Amino acid sequence: MGKQDILSKSADDVVVTCALRTPFTKGGKGGFKDTPGQDLLHGAFKALIARSKIDPKLVEDIAVGCVLAPGGGATEFRAAALAAGFPASTAVKSLNRQCSSGLQAVVDIANAIKTGMIDVGIGAGVESMSTQYGPGAVTELSDLLKSHKEAANCRVPMGLLSEAMAKDRNVSRKTQDAFAASSYQKAIKAQQQGLFDQEIVPLTVKYTDPKTEEEKTITVSKDDGVRDGITPESLAKIRPAFAKDGSIHAGNASQVSDGAAAVLLMKRSTAEKLGQTILGKYVAASIVGVPPLLMGIGPWASIPVALEKAGIAKDDVDIWEINEAFASQCVWCANELQIDFKKINPKGGAIAFGHPLGCTGARQVSTLLYELKRTNQKIGVSSMCIGTGMGMAAVWVAE
Repeated sequence: MGKQDILSKSADDVVVTCALRTPFTKGGKGGFKDTPGQDLLHGAFKALIARSKIDPKLVEDIAVGCVLAPGGGATEFRAAALAAGFPASTAVKSLNRQCSSGLQAVVDIANAIKTGMIDVGIGAGVESMSTQYGPGAVTELSDLLKSHKEAANCRVPMGLLSEAMAKDRNVSRKTQDAFAASSYQKAIKAQQQGLFDQEIVPLTVKYTDPKTEEEKTITVSKDDGVRDGITPESLAKIRPAFAKDGSIHAGNASQVSDGAAAVLLMKRSTAEKLGQTILGKYVAASIVGVPPLLMGIGPWASIPVALEKAGIAKDDVDIWEINEAFASQCVWCANELQIDFKKINPKGGAIAFGHPLGCTGARQVSTLLYELKRTNQKIGVSSMCIGTGMGMAAVWVAE
């Protein structure tokens, strides 16, 4: 298989006919600070039905990626699907592969379609970090697991890991701040030009004003973490977060945020029969483990595997959506893979508009496919590092 092979069209292609997301808002203080994850997901589901005009009865399975919700969110997500208009015959599951949960959900549905288990499904992701992030979300390891060195490393905080990695791999603070500033600058420009409008669906929610404690009803229509005027110089003034002489801080790491995303998938033949608009197709994915202490190198390990499975070369890729968990790891992976930085996150990334953990992988699908289409390009790759030491990547082709 090569570039021409994945650009060709087949009745058996697994295609995306709708991909959207809510805005992303700042954890603890943004527009969704008082909105449970299940309500964000409900909003994304309702918007997906309205936009795609799919008959909800045709959707056989829904997979939802989420990291922090107690019990994996399984009960709430099933309830959200029913409340959004899906019938009792539509099955729902939740899954947690940390930062790649949203992508894993989409890939699980794609694979279920490929094998003939289902004909139509939705891969989604959601996270309310405002309501579920903090000390209560931490899972302690048993004494048995703590006694195993590599197992114990799974509990080292990601900020400390990224700080150690930045020192070990010689990624300077100056380099990280330059990359982070670029993310903000690209995101504010994209926001001002309306480049997120196609992928974002506004949500009307309840919001308690922190100053007056008055509950209001507000409509959130854009990412509220994007800030104008961010420069390497302004970022250089921020105090390091994890070590006095460290290089990682709030301005060059992903934002804590809230949001949901959903992706509708089916075979090309089914889409054509139903008259669905095709945004693009899923080609291949990879999941790779790396040492827990080096979790940030996940994209470096997983991207070559995904490219090999798709039968394409690095230079065939037009746009890369690589999650900006930390500027340090994103820069290192891109440098090691020798990827052109102009092709990475052209509308900015998680540093600029946030990383609702279980949602990001599903969010990247809409961000990537709409940008490929807008710029008349074809092949895209989405990827991310994953807590406890993993990487995931997927290859997509825009119509």
